[in-house]
Amino acid sequence: MTGRLYGVGLGPGDPELVTVKTARLIGEADVIAYHAARHGRSIARSIALPYMREGQTEELLLYPLTTETTDHPGGYQGALDDFYADCADRLAAHLDAGRTVVVLSEGDPLFYGSYMHLHKRLAHRYPTEVVPGVTSVSGASAVLGRPLVERDETLTVLPGTLPGEVLTERLRDTDSAAVLKLGRTFTKVREALAEAGRLDEAWYVERATMGAERVAPLKDVDPDGVPYFSLALLASPAEHTFVPEHAEAEGPGEVTVVGLGPAGRPWLTPEAQDALAAATDLVGYGPYVDRVPPNPRQRRHRTDNRAEEERARHALGLAREGRRVAVVSSGDPGVFAMASAVLEAAGDFPDVPVRVLPGLTAAQAVASRAGAPLGHDYCVLSLSDLLKPWEVVAGRITAAARADLVLAIYNPASRTRTWQVAVARDLVLEHRDPATPVVIGRDVGGAAETVTVTTLGDLDPSQVDMRCLLIVGSSTTRVTDRGVVYTPRRYP
Repeated sequence: MTGRLYGVGLGPGDPELVTVKTARLIGEADVIAYHAARHGRSIARSIALPYMREGQTEELLLYPLTTETTDHPGGYQGALDDFYADCADRLAAHLDAGRTVVVLSEGDPLFYGSYMHLHKRLAHRYPTEVVPGVTSVSGASAVLGRPLVERDETLTVLPGTLPGEVLTERLRDTDSAAVLKLGRTFTKVREALAEAGRLDEAWYVERATMGAERVAPLKDVDPDGVPYFSLALLASPAEHTFVPEHAEAEGPGEVTVVGLGPAGRPWLTPEAQDALAAATDLVGYGPYVDRVPPNPRQRRHRTDNRAEEERARHALGLAREGRRVAVVSSGDPGVFAMASAVLEAAGDFPDVPVRVLPGLTAAQAVASRAGAPLGHDYCVLSLSDLLKPWEVVAGRITAAARADLVLAIYNPASRTRTWQVAVARDLVLEHRDPATPVVIGRDVGGAAETVTVTTLGDLDPSQVDMRCLLIVGSSTTRVTDRGVVYTPRRYP
């Protein structure tokens, strides 16, 4: 038995304007799906959050573009068609498994809403219900305290993206109107209102019913900074129709190597979130895979930390079968992590595309907690001698110390490697003052985060383990009276 699809309207922004039915469906859903622009923030999710519960699967549907150009062979519309088809396939996987899927929509789902593009691809295949919501036009009218229409008056709703001459003509011939999607179109809309002789009647409403709402005569509004969530009001609502389409076929497989950053979701880039949300399979060292919230439509392949080549080849093999595979790494995948292993193995899989998505690496995270110790030239090295001889490691430490570079030291110790920190400290001391600042960052971004500032001479190797990263300052690195560490941009 298949699951049921709901497209629910959340209203114009105030969570208290969510209908009782929508609130109930959100709380009961197995899967919550919502759209977001490439920054990864979702207004819909923020409105629905009070009604969500622990343990629900979330499907982030990240737009591939908004207003920018694209090299997609089908152009802007082709890119969006592929995106909506992919989103529909992802939700279909949940519906086929019998899960209830709720798609969140600001305002009303079928009023200029993205949900409709999923509805027309899925509603003929699965039991579906649309739950209406208060539109932004109704919200703006309420905030303004003016009726939309009375008696036999007509109401016209227009997108600001229409050509200026079309806007002018329609604004001239209607009793009441609402022009949505302002943002970059604001100047054109204001000119159309002036040409139609309606500018003095027009009101500007920004983020109606939200905390930052704003109301003003439209002629007095500065075009700079007008957001997308604003409208021009002479009045408002209307229906939006669509023609059902068949879901498009799934594209070829690929491998995306994703940097998870040093800790949880706040450290994850929107691009990485999109890749994780779109993946059919997750591959990686077990604890890193576990950092990605579970999604029952995805397969998870957990491996030992030392099985890099095997892990890479497994991921490439899955992609060759048509799977979309996310290989996850902590921090940045190109810094002592999986990107190199995947790209090396990819030579035997020339038909499989590979992408690498950067992540916030541990050196940056620890440095930000301490201040700005990486403010001048620095080097990054690993104390691990598993993949290179210790003589090479020691030579590089000496060279960096002699060159007066700040050192960001990864993998300083482990259960079986307990002596390298002391040896590295002594090598640096041959070229660096014992008072040189040292930062020890442990589990930065995690629940057990600690950041310790000490000196090279006082560095205690017993306080350093595999969860730590060391930053050893240069001759110019300073510690303020408040314990903030920084390296000046200028060198004496």
